[in-house]
Amino acid sequence: MSDHIPFDIQSEIMNMLPVKSLLRFRSICKSWKSLIESSDFIAHHNSSQQQRHLLVSYYDNDYEQKYVSVVDDHTFPQQKVFLTVPVSVKEMLEYDDYRIISSCHGLVCLYCDITHMAVIWNISIRKSVAVFVPRSDIYETTLGFGVCRETNDPKIVKIRYLNEWSRFDKVTCIPSQVEVFTLSTGVWRSPYGTNLPRKSFYYFPSDKVVVDGVLYWLATIRNNMNDGFKLIVSFDMTSEEFREITLPDDLSQTSRHRISMSYLGNSLVVCGYAKHAIYRDLSVWIMGGGVSNSFTKLFTITPNAILRGFRKTGEPIIAIQEREFWRRLAVYEPYSKRIDYLGIGGVGFQFKVYPYKETLFLLGQPDNMVYNGSRKWRARYSD
Repeated sequence: MSDHIPFDIQSEIMNMLPVKSLLRFRSICKSWKSLIESSDFIAHHNSSQQQRHLLVSYYDNDYEQKYVSVVDDHTFPQQKVFLTVPVSVKEMLEYDDYRIISSCHGLVCLYCDITHMAVIWNISIRKSVAVFVPRSDIYETTLGFGVCRETNDPKIVKIRYLNEWSRFDKVTCIPSQVEVFTLSTGVWRSPYGTNLPRKSFYYFPSDKVVVDGVLYWLATIRNNMNDGFKLIVSFDMTSEEFREITLPDDLSQTSRHRISMSYLGNSLVVCGYAKHAIYRDLSVWIMGGGVSNSFTKLFTITPNAILRGFRKTGEPIIAIQEREFWRRLAVYEPYSKRIDYLGIGGVGFQFKVYPYKETLFLLGQPDNMVYNGSRKWRARYSD
């Protein structure tokens, strides 16, 4: 850019540019490099990005995990890019048996149960950091991942709870029941809030989402694992306070295998089958704001399918069962009942869809940094 253009105008122009261009522009001059890598610019650039992508995770015929990114605009679903997890990320996880915890602000949090290692990975700039998650042989652990909406600080939240065979009524205290890891400090600590979740909760392993800076877990009260009362446990990433949210009556008494969560815009969505209903007519509910956090029924999905997410336009994305262990991903129009297949097929219930925008988060972090308690070191991995 010309030296005659004021620097604040240059900054505004660069704020509208895609991530790949900004990464190249850092080498043009020191002032641009300093600007692009500053926390203020990264936060401003993240909030101004309009181009949305969908990260689809699934398993193919050989039960190998695959990832594909789809541009969510007027060309949908033509612009598909198959992604490979960097070798450095796989080596930090150490095993191929890992899963996505959640995605937020263009960051994906992967976790390996064997090594107790979590990796925060920026898909767009291919940078990552690893975090060792303290575990216990006595207690189960559920994780959540998100970015604080006030500080833009990535956080991992760990909740310890009793397994389904434990006598929770005999336990008075769970040591380090809740801990929070913040990337800016690189250490685990107790949450700021004091209202810890009830020790009688059992958390569903695969059902957690982050919406507008709030983490949500599906849980059940430990009266009866299959028929017990279901509810949602939330954690505000800013205040670090927990809350309990009541589900619609149709879903609060159903089996844990018949209910799941997603989100539409900045609103939480839950879907499921009523307790005694057959596996058809999947009800979809959206949570409103305010103190009550009440739910309103949006629509019903009639095919034998599971809801996996939503397009930017609000259209639901579903995985339709075609054979016993095979599903195909499609966009469903609930009123006309039109189905448009996306050309992606996979095994079983393993489809996951995560909306994301390209961001510069982690740009200022040393790549392949490993955080382990009070220690951290740079891992010697390369792709």
